[in-house]
Amino acid sequence: MLAFRCALPTIYRFPPITRVSQMRHRDQNDAPTPPHSRGSERRIIDLPQRGFLPRMFERVGIHYGWAVTAVVFLTMLSTSAAMGMVGVLMLPLKTEFGWDLGAISGALALRVLLYGMAAPFAAAVLLRYGVRTVVGTALALIVIGLALATRITAVWQLWLTWGVIIGLSTGATANVLGATIATRWFTKRRGLVIGMLGASNATGQLLFLPLAAWLSEHDGWRYGMLPAGALCLTCLVLVLVVVRDYPASVGLPSYGESAVVPVPSRFSGGNALKLSFAALSVASGNRTFWILASTFFVCGLSTSGLVQNHFIPLCHDFGIGTIAASGVLATMGAFDFVGTIFSGWLSDRFDNRWLLFWYYGLRGLSLLVLPYTDFSLYGLSIFAVFYGLDWIATVPPTVKLTSRSFGRETSPLVFGWISLAHQMGSATAAYGAGVSRDALLSYLPAFFAAGIACVVASIAILTIRKRSAEAILTTPAE
Repeated sequence: MLAFRCALPTIYRFPPITRVSQMRHRDQNDAPTPPHSRGSERRIIDLPQRGFLPRMFERVGIHYGWAVTAVVFLTMLSTSAAMGMVGVLMLPLKTEFGWDLGAISGALALRVLLYGMAAPFAAAVLLRYGVRTVVGTALALIVIGLALATRITAVWQLWLTWGVIIGLSTGATANVLGATIATRWFTKRRGLVIGMLGASNATGQLLFLPLAAWLSEHDGWRYGMLPAGALCLTCLVLVLVVVRDYPASVGLPSYGESAVVPVPSRFSGGNALKLSFAALSVASGNRTFWILASTFFVCGLSTSGLVQNHFIPLCHDFGIGTIAASGVLATMGAFDFVGTIFSGWLSDRFDNRWLLFWYYGLRGLSLLVLPYTDFSLYGLSIFAVFYGLDWIATVPPTVKLTSRSFGRETSPLVFGWISLAHQMGSATAAYGAGVSRDALLSYLPAFFAAGIACVVASIAILTIRKRSAEAILTTPAE
Protein backbone atom coordinates (compact mmCIF):
# COMPACT_ATOMS: atom_id res chain seq x y z
CA MET A 1 0.00 0.00 0.00
CA LEU A 2 2.87 2.37 0.80
CA ALA A 3 4.47 1.66 -2.56
CA PHE A 4 1.12 2.35 -4.26
CA ARG A 5 0.87 5.71 -2.57
CA CYS A 6 4.38 6.66 -3.56
CA ALA A 7 3.61 5.90 -7.18
CA LEU A 8 0.51 8.08 -7.34
CA PRO A 9 0.62 11.08 -9.71
CA THR A 10 0.50 14.63 -8.47
CA ILE A 11 -3.29 14.91 -8.69
CA TYR A 12 -3.50 12.80 -5.54
CA ARG A 13 -3.38 14.49 -2.20
CA PHE A 14 -3.42 12.80 1.14
CA PRO A 15 -4.98 14.37 4.22
CA PRO A 16 -2.76 16.51 6.42
CA ILE A 17 -1.30 15.08 9.59
CA THR A 18 -3.50 17.21 11.85
CA ARG A 19 -6.83 15.41 11.88
CA VAL A 20 -10.13 15.81 13.70
CA SER A 21 -9.81 12.23 14.93
CA GLN A 22 -6.58 13.13 16.76
CA MET A 23 -8.41 15.85 18.64
CA ARG A 24 -11.19 13.47 19.65
CA HIS A 25 -8.88 10.67 20.87
CA ARG A 26 -6.68 12.73 23.13
CA ASP A 27 -5.09 10.84 25.96
CA GLN A 28 -7.19 11.17 29.10
CA ASN A 29 -4.00 11.87 31.09
CA ASP A 30 -3.17 14.93 29.05
CA ALA A 31 -3.30 18.25 30.78
CA PRO A 32 -6.54 20.24 30.40
CA THR A 33 -6.71 22.30 27.27
CA PRO A 34 -5.70 25.89 27.95
CA PRO A 35 -8.61 28.32 27.64
CA HIS A 36 -6.97 30.27 24.81
CA SER A 37 -6.73 27.12 22.65
CA ARG A 38 -10.24 25.79 23.21
CA GLY A 39 -11.72 28.00 20.52
CA SER A 40 -9.36 26.67 17.89
CA GLU A 41 -10.03 23.07 18.98
CA ARG A 42 -13.78 23.64 18.74
CA ARG A 43 -13.39 25.19 15.30
CA ILE A 44 -11.58 22.08 14.05
CA ILE A 45 -14.07 19.66 15.57
CA ASP A 46 -17.03 21.63 14.21
CA LEU A 47 -15.90 21.35 10.60
CA PRO A 48 -18.53 19.62 8.41
CA GLN A 49 -18.27 15.85 8.44
CA ARG A 50 -17.15 14.18 5.22
CA GLY A 51 -19.89 12.27 3.49
CA PHE A 52 -19.64 8.88 1.83
CA LEU A 53 -18.16 10.09 -1.47
CA PRO A 54 -15.44 12.32 0.09
CA ARG A 55 -14.45 9.48 2.42
CA MET A 56 -14.31 7.05 -0.50
CA PHE A 57 -12.01 9.36 -2.46
CA GLU A 58 -9.90 9.92 0.64
CA ARG A 59 -9.35 6.17 1.03
CA VAL A 60 -7.74 5.96 -2.40
CA GLY A 61 -5.78 9.15 -1.84
CA ILE A 62 -7.62 11.45 -4.30
CA HIS A 63 -8.52 14.97 -3.26
CA TYR A 64 -12.29 15.46 -3.59
CA GLY A 65 -11.70 18.59 -5.66
CA TRP A 66 -10.88 16.34 -8.62
CA ALA A 67 -14.28 14.64 -8.35
CA VAL A 68 -16.01 18.03 -8.32
CA THR A 69 -13.86 19.10 -11.28
CA ALA A 70 -14.83 15.98 -13.25
CA VAL A 71 -18.56 16.60 -12.80
CA VAL A 72 -18.23 20.29 -13.60
CA PHE A 73 -16.19 19.31 -16.67
CA LEU A 74 -19.05 17.13 -17.95
CA THR A 75 -21.59 19.81 -17.03
CA MET A 76 -19.79 22.55 -18.97
CA LEU A 77 -19.33 20.13 -21.88
CA SER A 78 -23.06 19.38 -22.04
CA THR A 79 -24.30 22.94 -21.56
CA SER A 80 -21.91 24.29 -24.16
CA ALA A 81 -23.16 21.57 -26.53
CA ALA A 82 -26.68 22.91 -26.01
CA MET A 83 -25.37 26.42 -26.55
CA GLY A 84 -23.64 25.65 -29.83
CA MET A 85 -26.23 23.36 -31.40
CA VAL A 86 -27.94 26.12 -33.40
CA GLY A 87 -24.94 26.37 -35.73
CA VAL A 88 -26.08 23.07 -37.27
CA LEU A 89 -29.76 24.04 -37.24
CA MET A 90 -29.55 27.37 -39.08
CA LEU A 91 -29.97 25.95 -42.58
CA PRO A 92 -32.71 23.43 -41.63
CA LEU A 93 -34.66 26.23 -39.91
CA LYS A 94 -34.29 28.41 -43.00
CA THR A 95 -35.46 25.55 -45.22
CA GLU A 96 -38.48 24.54 -43.11
CA PHE A 97 -39.81 27.96 -42.14
CA GLY A 98 -38.39 30.22 -44.85
CA TRP A 99 -36.74 32.56 -42.34
CA ASP A 100 -33.78 34.56 -43.60
CA LEU A 101 -30.37 34.15 -41.99
CA GLY A 102 -30.53 37.67 -40.56
CA ALA A 103 -33.61 36.82 -38.47
CA ILE A 104 -32.08 33.56 -37.26
CA SER A 105 -28.75 35.30 -36.56
CA GLY A 106 -30.61 37.87 -34.45
CA ALA A 107 -31.81 35.11 -32.14
CA LEU A 108 -28.27 33.73 -31.98
CA ALA A 109 -26.93 37.18 -31.16
CA LEU A 110 -29.47 37.56 -28.35
CA ARG A 111 -28.46 34.14 -27.04
CA VAL A 112 -24.76 34.94 -26.84
CA LEU A 113 -25.44 38.44 -25.49
CA LEU A 114 -27.60 37.13 -22.64
CA TYR A 115 -25.07 34.33 -22.13
CA GLY A 116 -22.45 37.01 -21.57
CA MET A 117 -24.70 39.34 -19.55
CA ALA A 118 -25.43 36.46 -17.18
CA ALA A 119 -21.72 35.92 -16.48
CA PRO A 120 -20.97 38.71 -13.95
CA PHE A 121 -24.22 38.08 -12.11
CA ALA A 122 -23.73 34.32 -12.30
CA ALA A 123 -20.48 34.71 -10.35
CA ALA A 124 -22.33 36.62 -7.63
CA VAL A 125 -25.27 34.19 -7.63
CA LEU A 126 -22.84 31.28 -7.30
CA LEU A 127 -21.28 33.06 -4.32
CA ARG A 128 -24.64 33.86 -2.74
CA TYR A 129 -26.71 30.71 -3.35
CA GLY A 130 -24.10 28.03 -3.91
CA VAL A 131 -22.73 26.15 -6.90
CA ARG A 132 -24.93 23.07 -6.60
CA THR A 133 -28.19 25.03 -6.38
CA VAL A 134 -27.40 27.44 -9.20
CA VAL A 135 -25.93 24.88 -11.61
CA GLY A 136 -28.72 22.39 -10.92
CA THR A 137 -31.35 25.03 -11.66
CA ALA A 138 -29.55 26.08 -14.85
CA LEU A 139 -29.39 22.49 -16.12
CA ALA A 140 -33.11 22.03 -15.48
CA LEU A 141 -33.89 25.22 -17.42
CA ILE A 142 -31.71 24.11 -20.33
CA VAL A 143 -33.60 20.83 -20.60
CA ILE A 144 -36.92 22.70 -20.49
CA GLY A 145 -35.70 25.20 -23.10
CA LEU A 146 -34.59 22.44 -25.46
CA ALA A 147 -37.93 20.66 -25.09
CA LEU A 148 -39.84 23.87 -25.87
CA ALA A 149 -37.56 24.58 -28.85
CA THR A 150 -38.82 21.43 -30.57
CA ARG A 151 -42.30 23.01 -30.75
CA ILE A 152 -41.41 26.37 -32.31
CA THR A 153 -43.32 27.60 -35.37
CA ALA A 154 -42.49 31.34 -35.35
CA VAL A 155 -39.35 33.46 -35.16
CA TRP A 156 -40.32 35.00 -31.81
CA GLN A 157 -40.46 31.50 -30.31
CA LEU A 158 -36.91 30.90 -31.54
CA TRP A 159 -35.87 34.13 -29.84
CA LEU A 160 -37.63 33.08 -26.61
CA THR A 161 -36.30 29.51 -26.38
CA TRP A 162 -32.83 29.70 -27.88
CA GLY A 163 -32.32 33.41 -27.26
CA VAL A 164 -33.64 33.95 -23.74
CA ILE A 165 -34.00 30.59 -21.94
CA ILE A 166 -30.92 28.85 -23.37
CA GLY A 167 -28.86 32.06 -23.35
CA LEU A 168 -29.46 32.89 -19.68
CA SER A 169 -29.28 29.35 -18.32
CA THR A 170 -26.06 28.43 -20.14
CA GLY A 171 -24.56 31.70 -18.92
CA ALA A 172 -24.63 30.32 -15.38
CA THR A 173 -22.46 27.36 -16.41
CA ALA A 174 -19.93 29.15 -18.60
CA ASN A 175 -16.27 29.96 -17.96
CA VAL A 176 -17.21 31.82 -14.77
CA LEU A 177 -18.21 28.49 -13.24
CA GLY A 178 -14.85 27.02 -14.19
CA ALA A 179 -13.01 30.00 -12.69
CA THR A 180 -15.06 29.69 -9.49
CA ILE A 181 -14.32 25.97 -9.07
CA ALA A 182 -10.62 26.41 -9.84
CA THR A 183 -10.09 29.29 -7.41
CA ARG A 184 -12.08 27.69 -4.59
CA TRP A 185 -10.85 24.11 -4.78
CA PHE A 186 -7.26 24.52 -6.03
CA THR A 187 -4.23 26.52 -5.00
CA LYS A 188 -1.74 24.30 -6.81
CA ARG A 189 -2.56 23.17 -10.36
CA ARG A 190 -5.09 25.99 -10.68
CA GLY A 191 -4.00 26.90 -14.18
CA LEU A 192 -4.29 23.26 -15.27
CA VAL A 193 -7.83 23.02 -13.89
CA ILE A 194 -8.83 26.27 -15.58
CA GLY A 195 -7.47 24.87 -18.82
CA MET A 196 -9.40 21.62 -18.42
CA LEU A 197 -12.70 23.34 -17.67
CA GLY A 198 -12.17 25.95 -20.34
CA ALA A 199 -11.47 23.16 -22.82
CA SER A 200 -14.70 21.40 -21.90
CA ASN A 201 -16.69 24.59 -22.41
CA ALA A 202 -15.22 25.23 -25.84
CA THR A 203 -15.00 21.62 -27.00
CA GLY A 204 -18.61 20.89 -26.13
CA GLN A 205 -19.69 23.64 -28.52
CA LEU A 206 -18.05 21.74 -31.39
CA LEU A 207 -17.70 18.08 -30.46
CA PHE A 208 -21.37 17.09 -30.79
CA LEU A 209 -21.98 18.94 -34.04
CA PRO A 210 -21.37 15.93 -36.37
CA LEU A 211 -23.89 13.82 -34.42
CA ALA A 212 -26.39 16.69 -34.35
CA ALA A 213 -25.86 17.27 -38.07
CA TRP A 214 -26.39 13.57 -38.86
CA LEU A 215 -29.58 13.39 -36.77
CA SER A 216 -30.82 16.64 -38.29
CA GLU A 217 -30.23 15.40 -41.83
CA HIS A 218 -31.70 11.93 -41.34
CA ASP A 219 -34.43 12.41 -38.71
CA GLY A 220 -35.11 16.16 -38.68
CA TRP A 221 -33.56 19.10 -36.86
CA ARG A 222 -35.61 18.50 -33.72
CA TYR A 223 -33.80 15.22 -33.10
CA GLY A 224 -30.50 17.05 -33.43
CA MET A 225 -31.08 18.54 -29.98
CA LEU A 226 -31.54 15.15 -28.31
CA PRO A 227 -27.87 14.39 -27.42
CA ALA A 228 -27.33 17.71 -25.63
CA GLY A 229 -30.64 17.42 -23.76
CA ALA A 230 -29.92 13.87 -22.57
CA LEU A 231 -26.42 14.80 -21.43
CA CYS A 232 -27.69 17.86 -19.52
CA LEU A 233 -30.25 15.69 -17.73
CA THR A 234 -27.53 13.22 -16.73
CA CYS A 235 -25.32 16.01 -15.44
CA LEU A 236 -28.19 17.38 -13.36
CA VAL A 237 -28.20 14.15 -11.34
CA LEU A 238 -24.40 14.13 -11.00
CA VAL A 239 -24.29 17.74 -9.81
CA LEU A 240 -26.86 17.08 -7.08
CA VAL A 241 -24.99 13.98 -5.88
CA VAL A 242 -21.31 14.99 -6.16
CA VAL A 243 -20.78 18.76 -6.24
CA ARG A 244 -20.21 20.75 -3.05
CA ASP A 245 -19.68 24.49 -2.81
CA TYR A 246 -16.34 24.69 -0.96
CA PRO A 247 -13.58 22.30 0.16
CA ALA A 248 -14.50 23.17 3.75
CA SER A 249 -18.04 21.91 3.03
CA VAL A 250 -16.55 18.41 3.25
CA GLY A 251 -13.90 19.29 5.84
CA LEU A 252 -10.99 19.60 3.39
CA PRO A 253 -8.42 22.26 2.58
CA SER A 254 -8.00 23.56 -0.93
CA TYR A 255 -5.74 21.34 -3.04
CA GLY A 256 -2.18 22.47 -2.33
CA GLU A 257 -2.92 23.88 1.13
CA SER A 258 -2.91 22.33 4.60
CA ALA A 259 -5.30 24.67 6.43
CA VAL A 260 -9.06 24.40 6.05
CA VAL A 261 -10.53 27.80 5.21
CA PRO A 262 -14.02 28.14 6.77
CA VAL A 263 -16.96 28.45 4.39
CA PRO A 264 -17.82 32.15 4.05
CA SER A 265 -21.31 33.29 4.86
CA ARG A 266 -23.51 33.48 1.78
CA PHE A 267 -25.27 36.53 3.13
CA SER A 268 -22.31 38.54 4.34
CA GLY A 269 -21.78 40.35 1.05
CA GLY A 270 -25.31 41.48 0.28
CA ASN A 271 -27.38 40.49 -2.71
CA ALA A 272 -26.03 39.30 -6.04
CA LEU A 273 -26.49 42.63 -7.81
CA LYS A 274 -24.58 44.50 -5.13
CA LEU A 275 -21.77 41.95 -5.18
CA SER A 276 -21.47 42.13 -8.97
CA PHE A 277 -21.47 45.90 -9.23
CA ALA A 278 -19.17 46.27 -6.22
CA ALA A 279 -16.65 44.06 -8.03
CA LEU A 280 -17.08 46.13 -11.19
CA SER A 281 -16.54 49.32 -9.22
CA VAL A 282 -13.24 48.00 -7.93
CA ALA A 283 -12.15 46.59 -11.28
CA SER A 284 -13.05 49.65 -13.35
CA GLY A 285 -10.25 51.60 -11.70
CA ASN A 286 -7.69 49.01 -12.74
CA ARG A 287 -6.06 49.42 -16.14
CA THR A 288 -5.48 45.68 -16.44
CA PHE A 289 -9.22 45.05 -16.29
CA TRP A 290 -9.92 47.17 -19.36
CA ILE A 291 -7.11 45.57 -21.37
CA LEU A 292 -8.29 42.06 -20.50
CA ALA A 293 -11.93 42.96 -21.23
CA SER A 294 -11.15 44.52 -24.61
CA THR A 295 -8.95 41.63 -25.74
CA PHE A 296 -11.53 39.12 -24.51
CA PHE A 297 -14.11 40.98 -26.61
CA VAL A 298 -11.93 40.13 -29.61
CA CYS A 299 -11.70 36.53 -28.39
CA GLY A 300 -15.49 36.19 -28.56
CA LEU A 301 -15.62 38.07 -31.85
CA SER A 302 -13.22 35.61 -33.47
CA THR A 303 -14.43 32.28 -32.01
CA SER A 304 -17.90 31.41 -30.73
CA GLY A 305 -19.69 34.34 -32.34
CA LEU A 306 -18.19 33.91 -35.79
CA VAL A 307 -16.82 30.43 -36.43
CA GLN A 308 -19.17 28.43 -34.22
CA ASN A 309 -22.30 29.98 -35.73
CA HIS A 310 -21.32 30.75 -39.31
CA PHE A 311 -18.60 28.31 -40.33
CA ILE A 312 -21.08 25.69 -41.58
CA PRO A 313 -23.06 28.19 -43.72
CA LEU A 314 -19.72 29.56 -44.99
CA CYS A 315 -18.64 26.08 -46.08
CA HIS A 316 -22.06 25.55 -47.63
CA ASP A 317 -21.43 28.60 -49.83
CA PHE A 318 -18.33 26.83 -51.17
CA GLY A 319 -20.10 23.54 -51.85
CA ILE A 320 -19.20 21.67 -48.66
CA GLY A 321 -22.03 19.73 -47.03
CA THR A 322 -23.27 20.17 -43.49
CA ILE A 323 -21.94 16.88 -42.15
CA ALA A 324 -18.47 17.43 -43.65
CA ALA A 325 -18.33 21.01 -42.32
CA SER A 326 -19.46 19.90 -38.86
CA GLY A 327 -16.70 17.29 -38.96
CA VAL A 328 -14.16 20.07 -39.49
CA LEU A 329 -15.63 21.89 -36.49
CA ALA A 330 -15.41 18.71 -34.42
CA THR A 331 -11.74 18.46 -35.39
CA MET A 332 -11.29 22.00 -34.11
CA GLY A 333 -12.97 20.92 -30.87
CA ALA A 334 -10.61 17.97 -30.44
CA PHE A 335 -7.50 20.09 -30.96
CA ASP A 336 -8.99 22.86 -28.82
CA PHE A 337 -9.26 20.35 -25.97
CA VAL A 338 -5.54 19.62 -26.20
CA GLY A 339 -4.57 23.25 -26.78
CA THR A 340 -6.54 24.70 -23.88
CA ILE A 341 -5.31 22.15 -21.35
CA PHE A 342 -1.75 22.72 -22.55
CA SER A 343 -2.38 26.46 -22.24
CA GLY A 344 -3.39 25.93 -18.62
CA TRP A 345 -0.13 24.08 -17.99
CA LEU A 346 1.83 26.88 -19.67
CA SER A 347 -0.01 29.57 -17.71
CA ASP A 348 1.33 28.08 -14.46
CA ARG A 349 4.89 28.49 -15.71
CA PHE A 350 5.29 31.40 -18.13
CA ASP A 351 4.44 35.06 -18.52
CA ASN A 352 0.72 35.10 -19.34
CA ARG A 353 1.01 38.32 -21.34
CA TRP A 354 3.28 36.69 -23.88
CA LEU A 355 1.09 33.61 -24.03
CA LEU A 356 -1.88 35.82 -24.96
CA PHE A 357 0.26 37.70 -27.48
CA TRP A 358 0.98 34.49 -29.36
CA TYR A 359 -2.56 33.12 -29.01
CA TYR A 360 -4.26 36.20 -30.46
CA GLY A 361 -1.60 36.72 -33.10
CA LEU A 362 -1.68 33.16 -34.44
CA ARG A 363 -5.47 33.09 -34.38
CA GLY A 364 -5.61 36.30 -36.40
CA LEU A 365 -3.21 34.90 -38.98
CA SER A 366 -5.30 31.71 -39.24
CA LEU A 367 -8.45 33.70 -40.00
CA LEU A 368 -6.66 35.85 -42.55
CA VAL A 369 -5.31 32.77 -44.33
CA LEU A 370 -8.65 30.89 -44.31
CA PRO A 371 -9.93 32.28 -47.66
CA TYR A 372 -6.75 31.03 -49.34
CA THR A 373 -7.29 27.40 -48.31
CA ASP A 374 -9.52 27.02 -51.44
CA PHE A 375 -11.99 25.38 -49.02
CA SER A 376 -10.86 21.88 -49.86
CA LEU A 377 -11.16 19.34 -47.07
CA TYR A 378 -7.35 19.15 -46.98
CA GLY A 379 -6.96 22.93 -46.59
CA LEU A 380 -9.78 23.16 -44.06
CA SER A 381 -8.30 20.30 -42.05
CA ILE A 382 -5.00 22.16 -41.72
CA PHE A 383 -6.93 25.28 -40.68
CA ALA A 384 -8.90 23.22 -38.13
CA VAL A 385 -5.70 21.97 -36.49
CA PHE A 386 -4.00 25.36 -36.09
CA TYR A 387 -7.15 27.31 -35.32
CA GLY A 388 -8.46 24.58 -33.00
CA LEU A 389 -5.31 24.57 -30.86
CA ASP A 390 -5.93 28.28 -30.29
CA TRP A 391 -9.75 28.23 -30.07
CA ILE A 392 -10.07 29.19 -26.43
CA ALA A 393 -6.50 28.83 -25.18
CA THR A 394 -6.85 32.47 -24.10
CA VAL A 395 -8.99 31.52 -21.09
CA PRO A 396 -6.36 30.13 -18.64
CA PRO A 397 -3.91 33.08 -18.90
CA THR A 398 -6.79 35.58 -18.80
CA VAL A 399 -8.18 33.98 -15.64
CA LYS A 400 -4.70 33.85 -14.09
CA LEU A 401 -4.07 37.53 -14.75
CA THR A 402 -7.49 38.34 -13.29
CA SER A 403 -6.86 36.21 -10.21
CA ARG A 404 -3.48 37.84 -9.58
CA SER A 405 -4.98 41.31 -9.84
CA PHE A 406 -8.16 40.88 -7.79
CA GLY A 407 -7.74 37.94 -5.38
CA ARG A 408 -9.40 34.57 -4.83
CA GLU A 409 -12.94 35.64 -3.86
CA THR A 410 -13.29 38.73 -6.04
CA SER A 411 -11.61 37.47 -9.20
CA PRO A 412 -14.53 35.22 -10.30
CA LEU A 413 -16.83 38.25 -10.07
CA VAL A 414 -14.41 40.39 -12.06
CA PHE A 415 -13.89 37.61 -14.58
CA GLY A 416 -17.66 37.54 -14.99
CA TRP A 417 -17.54 41.12 -16.29
CA ILE A 418 -14.61 40.24 -18.53
CA SER A 419 -16.68 37.32 -19.85
CA LEU A 420 -19.48 39.77 -20.60
CA ALA A 421 -17.08 41.56 -22.94
CA HIS A 422 -16.31 38.20 -24.55
CA GLN A 423 -19.98 37.56 -25.25
CA MET A 424 -20.55 41.09 -26.49
CA GLY A 425 -17.89 40.32 -29.07
CA SER A 426 -19.62 37.02 -29.83
CA ALA A 427 -22.98 38.74 -30.27
CA THR A 428 -21.40 41.34 -32.57
CA ALA A 429 -19.95 38.62 -34.79
CA ALA A 430 -23.03 36.39 -34.67
CA TYR A 431 -25.26 39.20 -35.93
CA GLY A 432 -22.74 41.05 -38.07
CA ALA A 433 -21.66 38.00 -40.05
CA GLY A 434 -25.28 37.17 -40.85
CA VAL A 435 -25.88 40.73 -42.03
CA SER A 436 -22.68 40.55 -44.11
CA ARG A 437 -23.93 37.39 -45.80
CA ASP A 438 -27.35 38.91 -46.61
CA ALA A 439 -26.04 42.32 -47.72
CA LEU A 440 -22.73 41.41 -49.41
CA LEU A 441 -23.54 37.80 -50.30
CA SER A 442 -20.31 36.74 -48.60
CA TYR A 443 -19.04 35.85 -45.12
CA LEU A 444 -15.42 36.62 -45.98
CA PRO A 445 -15.42 40.34 -44.95
CA ALA A 446 -16.47 39.28 -41.45
CA PHE A 447 -13.64 36.73 -41.24
CA PHE A 448 -11.07 39.25 -42.48
CA ALA A 449 -12.27 41.82 -39.90
CA ALA A 450 -11.99 39.27 -37.08
CA GLY A 451 -8.44 38.35 -38.15
CA ILE A 452 -7.30 41.97 -38.10
CA ALA A 453 -8.92 42.49 -34.68
CA CYS A 454 -6.95 39.52 -33.30
CA VAL A 455 -3.65 40.99 -34.49
CA VAL A 456 -4.51 44.30 -32.76
CA ALA A 457 -5.42 42.42 -29.56
CA SER A 458 -2.08 40.58 -29.57
CA ILE A 459 -0.29 43.93 -29.45
CA ALA A 460 -2.66 45.46 -26.90
CA ILE A 461 -2.12 42.67 -24.36
CA LEU A 462 1.56 43.57 -24.05
CA THR A 463 0.58 46.99 -22.68
CA ILE A 464 -0.25 45.31 -19.35
CA ARG A 465 2.45 46.41 -16.95
CA LYS A 466 5.44 44.12 -16.79
CA ARG A 467 5.24 44.17 -13.00
CA SER A 468 2.13 41.97 -13.16
CA ALA A 469 3.97 39.43 -15.30
CA GLU A 470 6.93 39.42 -12.93
CA ALA A 471 4.59 38.77 -9.99
CA ILE A 472 3.27 35.70 -11.79
CA LEU A 473 6.73 34.41 -12.57
CA THR A 474 8.03 34.86 -9.03
CA THR A 475 5.02 33.27 -7.34
CA PRO A 476 4.88 29.46 -7.01
CA ALA A 477 2.80 27.80 -9.72
CA GLU A 478 -0.79 27.38 -8.80
